[in-house]
Amino acid sequence: MSPAEIHSHWRAAWPQALAAWSRYTRLRSPLLCSARVAAAREGLSGSFAMIRLVDQTVVIDLETIAAHGIADYAVEILAHEIGHHVYVPASVTDHARALARMRRALPTLENQAPLVANLYSDLLINDRLQRSAGLRMAAVMQQVVAASRGAPMSPLWRFYLRSYELLWAMPSGSLVAVGEDAQLEGDARLAARLIRAYSGARWLEGVARYGALVLPWLVASKQQEEAAAALWHDTREAGAGGDPDGLTELDPGELGEIVHPAFDEELSGVARESADAADAAPAQSGSVAAGGQGQARTPYEYGEILRLSGLKLSAQDIAIRYYEERARPYLVPFPVRETPETEEPLPEGVEAWEMGEPLDRIDWRESLLRSPQPIPGLTTVQRVYGSVQGVARSRQPLDLDLYVDSSGSMPDPRMVLSWPALAGAVICLSALRAGAAVSVHLWSDKRQVMSTPGFVRDAREALRVLVGYYGGGTQFPLPLMRDLHASRKRLLRPTHILVVSDDGASTMFDTPDERGTPGWDVCREALAAAGGGGTLALNIRDDWERFEQPAYQWFLRARREQGWLVSAVASLADLLNFAREFSRHHYQRGATSRGEP
Repeated sequence: MSPAEIHSHWRAAWPQALAAWSRYTRLRSPLLCSARVAAAREGLSGSFAMIRLVDQTVVIDLETIAAHGIADYAVEILAHEIGHHVYVPASVTDHARALARMRRALPTLENQAPLVANLYSDLLINDRLQRSAGLRMAAVMQQVVAASRGAPMSPLWRFYLRSYELLWAMPSGSLVAVGEDAQLEGDARLAARLIRAYSGARWLEGVARYGALVLPWLVASKQQEEAAAALWHDTREAGAGGDPDGLTELDPGELGEIVHPAFDEELSGVARESADAADAAPAQSGSVAAGGQGQARTPYEYGEILRLSGLKLSAQDIAIRYYEERARPYLVPFPVRETPETEEPLPEGVEAWEMGEPLDRIDWRESLLRSPQPIPGLTTVQRVYGSVQGVARSRQPLDLDLYVDSSGSMPDPRMVLSWPALAGAVICLSALRAGAAVSVHLWSDKRQVMSTPGFVRDAREALRVLVGYYGGGTQFPLPLMRDLHASRKRLLRPTHILVVSDDGASTMFDTPDERGTPGWDVCREALAAAGGGGTLALNIRDDWERFEQPAYQWFLRARREQGWLVSAVASLADLLNFAREFSRHHYQRGATSRGEP
């Protein structure tokens, strides 16, 4: 067939390929690229097909299809790609969850998890299409193998092809010559049983088992991706652009040992004789133990899973996603203060609308009068309201000015779980959800400071600062706090100042600023200007008040004379509990203007 005829043939095969799964299956039409260059522009390279789970798209390289002599198998190949969308993995989140399980099954070879997971999903899909839909999947495999005759065949690929022969009761040698390799024959039989036992809704349960079975063959292949296997790797970039959810916590199926298929009771039909035998099985079978993992992943592990899923994200963006997801279960309404009377709105004019503020505040009539081509943050404006007193009582959220210690005594949030970063995320996201604005500062010393651009309402802006790291000395940024509260032109709401640190927070009080003003005076003036009180959340011992350390004496004096609330947390992990209880303990109904109970 000519290129035009191939394109027309494949376009016409799409409805039949959809019907191979169900007559109700609906997906957008595939992208049929007549040349490899066009396919590369869509992100397809190294294979003749790919899927994009984000926009539910199938991409086909018709030039490579023709080169391998499989242009006549349009329905089979298109149905296979549809299977990735409707069966395995079906979603960005399940794709990432499968890779997380596969990583654990491939110690030292975790970077090969996408390839092995793809081989597993292809077995499931092809077996279903061959047996249930009556498609010619065996013929496709034979044609691809025939097209690559003469190319070196890795042990992994030989094992994989033999698995298909056993699944479909093909004569030995139809796809690969096995010879007298008893190990290959035994493992291929286990693979065929596993595919049948864990098909359908249970496919995720079989991921790690298949990885444990494949691991020796992957090692024997010298960690190199065999050309024929790479040709079928159509889920390499499947998760690109996606936002998988629920990955910071380990799935229940990831906990405990990974049982090798040879010791899987469902495959062998032989139950383990005793608990002692079950405990001994991992050492005998090569099963992989959990290795003492906790219930949550580290930011590094989370980032590796996203990377293997096809997401192209920086370490900072990965950390932002991680802490945003970890904080979500702990979010509480931010503390609000009750005012004596409501204030009815009174229109007074317009002011600039900035990025991060709610879209519904834009006054489109006034914005379009300024410029027929609105530019967010530049020509957009919002209505400003004054107020007149009403008669009912209302509740007013406090804005938040947060200072998080990032000195050498604190962990790097991008590599391991940082409790200060997580506590800050919980409090900031709660504040933003309640309608407050937040200003976030990450500090190590007076020269190592990172801040949001003033008070913001954009969660990503706040988290981008929280996940940074310095790891230097300890010196509280007095000039920053002084200038922020002195220059805030329009105090929309009273602001609460929160400092998360350890005993290094004493540099707030015992060190002068660059002008020679004592830190004690700077803190007193900033606290008075903020008008919402202040809290020191400090990683110090519970009985700190009994000791004569200079830092502790400063904290006692700050509490007594300036009204700072001092919350001691014995360990950094306790900061999470502090974040959850922060509202209830310090902003109860009837709190004073200084934020005291």
